[in-house]
Amino acid sequence: MDLKLKDKVIVVTGGSKGIGNGICKVLVQEGAIPVIIGRNEQDVIKAVNTIKDNGGQAFYALAELTDQVACKNAMDSVIKEFGRIDGLVNNAGVNDNVGLEHGNYDDFMRSIQRNVAHYYAMAHHALPELKKSKGAIVNIGSKTSVTGQGGTSGYAAANGARNALTREWAVELLPYSVRVNAVIVAECYTPLYKKWLDTFPNPEEKLASITKHIPLGNRMTTDIEIANTVAFLLSEVSSHTTGQLLFVDGGYTHLDRSL
Repeated sequence: MDLKLKDKVIVVTGGSKGIGNGICKVLVQEGAIPVIIGRNEQDVIKAVNTIKDNGGQAFYALAELTDQVACKNAMDSVIKEFGRIDGLVNNAGVNDNVGLEHGNYDDFMRSIQRNVAHYYAMAHHALPELKKSKGAIVNIGSKTSVTGQGGTSGYAAANGARNALTREWAVELLPYSVRVNAVIVAECYTPLYKKWLDTFPNPEEKLASITKHIPLGNRMTTDIEIANTVAFLLSEVSSHTTGQLLFVDGGYTHLDRSL
């Protein structure tokens, strides 16, 4: 299926690694031009060069996403380079384990800044161009927003806000035909996930204890499976889909795990 994304300029926060990088790879396969926004210059440039070395187009802008001025500057550089923005993928964030019992107010607020405030900033600064292109926004979210996890109040609250903003923006942007959807992730194997697993005495045993509860195939979701759904939501093929939370998780969140 042709997703009609050729030469579309798609901004992807946190696009140098993990799910964000998987999204960039699929966008390149569809002929789009991913723009990676991140703060680690070495990682961002490496990801962009890898895309270019394999015959694709890519661009980048460096930004500390907790700084809304940096978010604006990043968007301004994209507009200066291409003259337009066709899509935005809000993806960057981190499960920073700021809990209720052992956390504190300042760390909680910092988690909100790290995990949802920049979703608003990036969408706000991209919106004038998205209105012109009748583009799309895809917010990446987490199962923690609906299942809870324990010990991660900041991250769970931020992801609940991501879900709410998806619906709110979908309503607000109806007059401009800008569609807004979210892809909700459960257990997806990424470098950060591996880093977490490596904190256990037996990582393989811990991984097996998780995958046995994923109904479809008893396996982790891949970054490319997430990315395929994101590409669909960015494309004209999903032209009448907005305000939706799509769970790409092998049934982990909603199916009976005793399966």
